[in-house]
Amino acid sequence: MTVAATGTDATAASTTPSASSASATPAASAVPVGAGGGVGPLLRAWRERRRMSQLELALRADSSARHISFVETGRSRPSEDMVLRLAEQLEVPVRERNALLLAAGYAPRFPQTPLDDPALEALRSGLERLIQGYEPYPALVMDARYDVVAANRGIAMLLEGVPESLLAPPLNAMRLTLHPQGLAPRIRNLPEWRGHLLAQMERQIALYRSGPLRELYEEVAAYPVAQTGSPAEPSEPVPYFALPMLIEHEGRVLSFISSVATFNTPMDVTVAELAIETFLPADPATAKYLHGLID
Repeated sequence: MTVAATGTDATAASTTPSASSASATPAASAVPVGAGGGVGPLLRAWRERRRMSQLELALRADSSARHISFVETGRSRPSEDMVLRLAEQLEVPVRERNALLLAAGYAPRFPQTPLDDPALEALRSGLERLIQGYEPYPALVMDARYDVVAANRGIAMLLEGVPESLLAPPLNAMRLTLHPQGLAPRIRNLPEWRGHLLAQMERQIALYRSGPLRELYEEVAAYPVAQTGSPAEPSEPVPYFALPMLIEHEGRVLSFISSVATFNTPMDVTVAELAIETFLPADPATAKYLHGLID
C-alpha cells in the first residue's frame, strides 16, 4: 500500500528507520561547519566531527598527515579522487560529497533523481515488494526528514482512527508518532519511546547539521506529552533484546521492535537518503494477533 509517492527528491527526512536504527535515518540539507572557505575547512569539520586525527585519516585514505594538513589549510588542492577517498573514510553523506566536490572545484558526482522518475522504477517496485512481503507486520519507507514515501497494510492498520489532517501528504513518521492526536496516546510506553526517537534525531542533527531536521525536531519535541496508561504486563515474561514500542490496537497491546535499513553503497542522493523501517513482533501474542487479521 503506497501512502505517499512524493515525486520529489529526498531533500524534504527511519528508521529509523529508523531507522535506524540505525536507527539512524540520513539527514537532508546538511550544512557543514566551516562552509564558505573552500574544501579544506569542510574536510576539517567532517574529520573533527568524526573525532579522527589527521594521521588516522591519512592512513585510512592512503595519504600522509602532511598532505591532509596542507589540504585543510588550503595550501594544497586535492584531486577529485582524493576528495572522494577522504569523504569515504569520513563517512560523509552522499549529498555532502557533492558539496565537497563543488568546493574543491569539481563537478558533482552523484545525481539526485526524483523518486517518481522512470529511471527509479525498478527501485520503487523493489521497495513495494519488500514491504508487502513483510505483511502482516508493519513496514514503511522514509526519506531523510522522515517523510513516508511508501507503507504496507501493517502500517495502515496502526494508523486507523488517526485524523485526516495528520494523514495529508507529506506524511511524516515522527509527526504521526509523537503528535497528541496521532499515535502518541496509544503508545503505552510513550515516555521511553519518545525519548528514544528524540535522541535518535539529536544524534542525526549533531552529525549532519540539517536545518530541516532541526525544525522537525523542535516541532515534535514541543508537542505536549499525551497521558497514556501504564505499560501492560505480558501474559508470559518476554526477554526483550531492544526497547519495544507498546501500542494499543482495538483493545489489545501490541509489542514491536523497530529495525531500520539503508542502501549499502548508493550512487544517487535520493536513494542514499531512503530508509526502510520494519516492525518485528516482540512477543508471540503480537505475531499471532497480526496473522489472525489476514486469515
